[in-house]
Amino acid sequence: MNVLRKKSVEQTLAETEESGHSLKRDLTWWDLAIMGVAVAVGAGIFSIGAQAAAFHAGPAVIISFLIAGVVCGAAVMCYAEFASMIPVAGSAYTFTYTTVGEIVAWVIGWDLILEMLMAGSVVSKYWGVYLNDFFRLVGWNINTNITIGSFNFDFAPIIVVAFFTALLVCGTKIGARVDGALTILKIAIVLFVVIVGFFYVKAENFTPFIPPSEPATATGSGLTATMEQPLWQWATGMTPSIYGIAGIISGAALVFFAFLGFDVVATTSEETVNPKKNVPLGIGVGMGLIIVLYTLVAIVTTGMVSYKDLAKQKDPSLATAFEMVGADWAAKIISFGIVIGLATVVMVLLLGLTRVVFAMSRDGLLPRSLSHTGKHGTPVRLQIAVGVVMALIAASCNVSILADMVNIGTLSAFTLVSISIPIMRKKRPDLKRVFKIPGNPWVPIIIALANIWLMLNLSVLTWIRFVVWLAVGFCIYFGYGYRHARLGTGELEVGN
Repeated sequence: MNVLRKKSVEQTLAETEESGHSLKRDLTWWDLAIMGVAVAVGAGIFSIGAQAAAFHAGPAVIISFLIAGVVCGAAVMCYAEFASMIPVAGSAYTFTYTTVGEIVAWVIGWDLILEMLMAGSVVSKYWGVYLNDFFRLVGWNINTNITIGSFNFDFAPIIVVAFFTALLVCGTKIGARVDGALTILKIAIVLFVVIVGFFYVKAENFTPFIPPSEPATATGSGLTATMEQPLWQWATGMTPSIYGIAGIISGAALVFFAFLGFDVVATTSEETVNPKKNVPLGIGVGMGLIIVLYTLVAIVTTGMVSYKDLAKQKDPSLATAFEMVGADWAAKIISFGIVIGLATVVMVLLLGLTRVVFAMSRDGLLPRSLSHTGKHGTPVRLQIAVGVVMALIAASCNVSILADMVNIGTLSAFTLVSISIPIMRKKRPDLKRVFKIPGNPWVPIIIALANIWLMLNLSVLTWIRFVVWLAVGFCIYFGYGYRHARLGTGELEVGN
C-alpha cells in the first residue's frame, strides 16, 4: 500500500487546465491582502487580546502577539514560496501532496476542513449573537432567534452565509470586492477605537509588565485545571500555572487564533492573476497590516485597565475595558465593528473551505463530482453545499468557540509546509521560484519547531479532540480516498 505516493508539480499544474474542473483567474495582490485582513480581523481583535491578558500573560500579551505574529509570518513566507511555484487551489494540502506524499496531504486537508468548517460555523453563529446585541444597544426591538420548546433556531447565520454564498457563486472577484469594501470600513472602526482608547491609557497598568507566575485554577467551563493546562506542562508533571514566561508562551498559542486565515489566502492561488508574483506580495502586505492592528489593540486594552480587573470579568473584551473607564458609548461602535468584522470572516472561510474540498475532490480523495465548475468558473454545487452545511450547524447547534481546536489544525499545516520547503529545494531545484524564504534549510526547520512548540502549549483537551478527528479522517481515507485517488486508479502517473 503506497500511501506516500506523490503528485509531480507538472501533474498538479496540469489539473488546473482540466475542462470543467478549473477556476477563473481574476484576483490581484490587493484582493489577497484585503482577504487576509478580512478573515484575521474579526471579533477576535476586540476580545482575544483581553482574554489572553486576563488569563495568561497580563500586559506581556503584547509580546505574545509579537511571538505569534513572527511565527505565523515566517510560516506564511513558506506558503508564499510554494504558491510562487505551485499556484494551485488547496493551499497546504496541495503543497504537501507534491513533497511529502498522499497520506500526509490527506491529514492536512482533513485538518483544514475541520479548521474552516468549525471556524465558519462559530463565526456565523456569533455574527447573529452580536447582531442582536447591536440591535439592543441602539434600541431596536428585533430578535433573530426562534424558540420552539427547548429548541432554539437563529436565522441570522443563515442570512449572512446565504448572502456570501450567493456572491461566491457569481464569482470570486465579486465576493472579493464586497468583502474588500466591508474590510476597509472595519479597519477604519478599529483605528478609531484605538485612537480614542489611547486617551484612557495609564502607565501604571503596564506594571508589572510580566506578572509573576501563579497557580492556575479551572475556569467556569467545568473542565479541570489538568485538562485545561498546556500539554507540555501535563507531560512534564508541572503544576498548572498562569502568567510569567510560560503565560506569555501559552498566550501566544491562544492569540495565534488571531492570525487564522492566511492558509485561506493561499487556497486562492489558482484564481490569482500572475500568482507567482501577486500571491507572495498579497500575503506579505496583509500579514504586516494584521500584526500592526492587533499589537495596537493589545496595547490599548492592557493600558486602559489593569489585567487583574479584566480577570475578574466573565468575558473580558475591549468593550469591557471601555465600560470600566466609563466610556459606554464606545460599546455601540465596537458592536457595529464586530458585526461588520464577522461578516467578512464568514466570506473568506466559505471560500477557503470550498477550495480545499475542491482540490481534494479533483484529486479523487473525495467524490469527483464536488469539483465541477460552472460558467462563472466557480464550483457552484460545492459552494452551495458548503454554505448549507455551515448555515445549518450555526443556526441550530449550540456551538462554542473552539479557538484552540482551530489553532491546532492551522499549526499542524504550518509545520508540514515549513518542513516541505527544504525537501522541495532538494528534489526540484530546477523549478522557478519568484520568492524564496532565506536561510534554507535551517530557517524553515526553526519555523516548524516554533509551530510545534506552540502546539504543545495548547491544552490537553484540545489534543484529545485532535486525535479523535484524525482517527475519523483515517477511516474515511482508507475507506474511500485511497481507493479512488486518481494517482491510484492510473488516471495520473505517480510523481517522483
